[in-house]
Amino acid sequence: MNSNKKKTGTKIIESEKTLELSFNELPVLFSLDLVAFPGVVMSLYVENEKSQKAVDTAIENDGAIIVLAFKGNPGEVTDLNSLYTVGVLAKISKKLHLSDGRYKVLLQGNERVTIQEYKEINSIIVARAELLLSDPSVTYGDEDMVVIERIHANLQLLVEYEHLPEEMLLVIEEIEDPAQLADVLIAHYKLEIEDAQKMLEEINPIKRLNFADKVISNDLSQLSVSENIMERTREELTKGQREYFLKEQLKQIQRELGEGDERNDDLLTLKEALLEKKLPEHARREADRQLSRLERMHVETSEYAMLRTYLEWIADLPWGTCSRDRLSLSVAEKILDDDHYGLKSAKERIIEFLSVRKLKRDSHGPILCFVGPPGVGKTSLGRSIARCLNRKFIRISLGGMRDEAEMRGHRRTYVGALPGRIIQGLKEAGSSNPVFLLDELDKIGADFRGDPAAALLEILDPQQNKEFRDHYLNINYDLSRCLFIATANTTDTIPDALLDRLEVIRISGYTAEEKLDIAQRYLVPRQISDQGLSKLNVKFQSDALLFLVERYTREAGVRNLERQIASVCRKIARQYVQKEKLRKKITPDLIREFLGSTRYDPEVDERESIIGLCRGLAWTVHGGEVMPVEASVAQGKGVLALTGHLGDVMRESAQAAVFYARSNAQRLGLDPDFYKNLDIHIHVPSAATPKDGPSAGITIVTALVSVLSERPVSKDIAMTGEITLRGAVLPIGGLKEKALAALRYGIYKVIIPFENIKDLEEVPDEQRKQLEFIPVRHVSEVLERALLKTTNKKVTARQGKNSKRIKGKLIVEK
Repeated sequence: MNSNKKKTGTKIIESEKTLELSFNELPVLFSLDLVAFPGVVMSLYVENEKSQKAVDTAIENDGAIIVLAFKGNPGEVTDLNSLYTVGVLAKISKKLHLSDGRYKVLLQGNERVTIQEYKEINSIIVARAELLLSDPSVTYGDEDMVVIERIHANLQLLVEYEHLPEEMLLVIEEIEDPAQLADVLIAHYKLEIEDAQKMLEEINPIKRLNFADKVISNDLSQLSVSENIMERTREELTKGQREYFLKEQLKQIQRELGEGDERNDDLLTLKEALLEKKLPEHARREADRQLSRLERMHVETSEYAMLRTYLEWIADLPWGTCSRDRLSLSVAEKILDDDHYGLKSAKERIIEFLSVRKLKRDSHGPILCFVGPPGVGKTSLGRSIARCLNRKFIRISLGGMRDEAEMRGHRRTYVGALPGRIIQGLKEAGSSNPVFLLDELDKIGADFRGDPAAALLEILDPQQNKEFRDHYLNINYDLSRCLFIATANTTDTIPDALLDRLEVIRISGYTAEEKLDIAQRYLVPRQISDQGLSKLNVKFQSDALLFLVERYTREAGVRNLERQIASVCRKIARQYVQKEKLRKKITPDLIREFLGSTRYDPEVDERESIIGLCRGLAWTVHGGEVMPVEASVAQGKGVLALTGHLGDVMRESAQAAVFYARSNAQRLGLDPDFYKNLDIHIHVPSAATPKDGPSAGITIVTALVSVLSERPVSKDIAMTGEITLRGAVLPIGGLKEKALAALRYGIYKVIIPFENIKDLEEVPDEQRKQLEFIPVRHVSEVLERALLKTTNKKVTARQGKNSKRIKGKLIVEK
């Protein structure tokens, strides 16, 4: 609202969707416990529906709203006569939805206004108001300047006595207008509603200034009397007598104020709790200093609750309290074997840690990071480590975390501030040496609120986390005795500086036989118990479980497998409860009856040798996958089309494959001008899934040469390898996952780069015996083994001139 604008008539348009207001007709917000003043920032809790709707309407109209004090019963506003007629025109700068349904709004008071007329529209009280300006004839004389100087001097004394915060002086020094100075001071002191409203309605700024001077002088006088009493008592009494006298005096004052002994008892309990804690010296000094401040504060001040909560956090933390480690290697091995199948490298690393810990108790714990596809047991492995060590286990999910304060905490100046997740975890554990599991480390993010990964740089460094400083506590806390374990599906998205602090242990996906053992040992007994079938003697046959693994699940872990087992158990329970019959013996036929048609049937897939279709092998965070690559040509002008949501690296591999075919067209028996006369289309199915990486190079070349030479690709072969322009085949990663994927899809011949021979040790012996690995150095070897002679639908694989195929052994051609 601007006093320079011309006044216009009232215009209130009433409809179901919008409420349009002219410049001097605004929604009204009722304040039940304070009087708003111009030039003052205030926060209000808005509870009733009318006021909340008024706030929403104001925000839609540039945030302008009229704040009026309510002099009736603090409930629903039913009588407009209970409102004062002088209020403040304010602007809403922020609105916050609270969990209990209330609003918390931050407002900036601008000008006094007097209400001319009230109206209720769409359940909102709307007022037509005019500015209430200060008396323009008032001038400030020498006496008024003396009053202003006295106000500043008294405020300085109150701050020195710690009766007022230092921020008060900073605010006052920036105010040059005496009228605004009076408003700010009156608003700071929580006066009775009637007294404050009287000053709001006062248009003479000198009278308001004198009133503020009187309030501050009275406050200083009371404080001076108290200080004089304390000084005289200090001189006359001994230390013990002085403490007794002051406590009795405080009790009498509190009793007169109606506070009783409750506050004193609470502070005594808090003080005893702090004394019982084995706080470090720096923490003890800070706690004593803040406790001394708390004892001098009035219980109704806003800082009292904040400071009390801060001291309670210090008292609740396990300073110096540690659980005793259990360092028995035999017990640890038994727990790990009972909880998890396989995971040999991870188990060995844990046993090594316990061995070192047994020889040197004060050794720093490693920062382990388990990396592998979902469902292989990374999170539960962290829980087992805590059981081995007999330590508390705290899991912190980092997936989607984007606020650095989640790890370091918020500073106490913020409303609702709390310590970070690390300090909260220590309080929950009740010990200073728990096992922290930082789950999904690769899915952490960053935005305008900071980067949580940057906070982890200190937390996960044994040389720095001895003096970890949470923003809320602002006290160093020793985290060196904690054992931190992280989990991730991939290391690609983890910052290099953070990855450098981690000891990465890679966990591969399970084979079908491993899944069968896991199901028999862990999943089936757990689901039989969870679904209430323990007393019914239900048994899953091995062939039924293997059928379930191969035909209904295709994953690196066992999470979906457990879901399918649970589904079968539920159907058995339903039949038993409905008095039909009890199926105790679970067979493959019963699995098919319960779960319907199979989802992954190798025989249903394209099991024919087709021109232009080559099966490649890909690595994903979920394990290995068979990735078919299709190539097709048509008469055209040499346009190359690449589809299937391919990344830049994979597109470059396709371009290198085309150029290799062009440069070797004569040797490969191709038309030398195919790139001029034919349009080439290379497609990778599952186009909605992003794909990238160089390891599909030989797959793309094989599919391309197949369609150009009209020779089908053997249906029994899958391949992986990067290609160069000269046709050399370069090594790839993730060989174990890719080999197991080929086996899952019923493919038993795999072409791999020659330099990946050393990685075959990672493939389990049983699966390695079922597969035929064909190592190659050049793409010509790939084409010789993968392309067939005939184009008939039923074809047999071409036997290379000097090739040997021995199951479970390498085929090396000299």
